[in-house]
Amino acid sequence: MLNTLSKTLLLLASLSLFGTASAADHGEKKEHDHEHKQKSEAIQVKIETSQGDMTLELYPEKAPKTVKNFLRYVDEGFYNDTVFHRVIANFMIQGGGFDKSYNRKATHDPVANEADNGLENNYGSIAMARTSDPDSATAQFFINSSNNRFLNHTRKSRRGWGYCVFGKVIDGKAVIEKISALKTGSGGSFPKDVPSPQVIINKISRL
Repeated sequence: MLNTLSKTLLLLASLSLFGTASAADHGEKKEHDHEHKQKSEAIQVKIETSQGDMTLELYPEKAPKTVKNFLRYVDEGFYNDTVFHRVIANFMIQGGGFDKSYNRKATHDPVANEADNGLENNYGSIAMARTSDPDSATAQFFINSSNNRFLNHTRKSRRGWGYCVFGKVIDGKAVIEKISALKTGSGGSFPKDVPSPQVIINKISRL
């Protein structure tokens, strides 16, 4: 299993989470109310891939700039016929930036990093991929296939900003496992971590 430092380097390399109730009851009610509010404001999208489909909910109240940026690409059809170009078991599956010939697609300007929104890089969450520059995310995203706490925001510094989570998979988690289990090797200009067979993102659309 990859250690924390190795995982971080691999991720960066790809672009060169009633009544008199007791205190516990009040805590549960607060958490339930938060989840209800989050779900009521969530936007759902479907990622259709050659390995199956996933439904995600996005949280614009937590990551407004990031969700707006992602949906811009979705509405433009940018992600159609792109690929998951990097798959690392027990870490993440990354895609959305390269076509089926592994050519990098032109993007809009980067979006500001909103990783300090309280959302964590837990299993099934979707986050923006970026370089070592915290504010360099454009179109590429990754879905966590493990609880990657070391990717979370810790402080407002170059090393502590973390990776912005802006949603999570709510249906189709088996697809994460299916993709994660594929054999990997070289592809295009990538020397490793490219899944075989190729995992195509046929379409991402709003629901």
